[in-house]
Amino acid sequence: MTREEAYQSISGHLIEIFEINPDDIKPDAKLVDDLELDSIDAVDMMVQLQEETGKKVSPEQFEKAVTVGDLADLVCELHG
Repeated sequence: MTREEAYQSISGHLIEIFEINPDDIKPDAKLVDDLELDSIDAVDMMVQLQEETGKKVSPEQFEKAVTVGDLADLVCELHG
């Protein structure tokens, strides 16, 4: 999976599940500060990533994901 494919997939999840305005989703958008995701949203997002990649996302990996771009990088890393 390319970074662009990962980014598009994450954007889709953010729009569909969390009802984030597509105009607000940018690679450098911060998940908590800009998109206003809370800890429960973060858990939901981690579950989505695990389902998409088929691999477990460690809390440490997820904590490093501060922006939408960071999530795209994580998905690419998990897809290996």
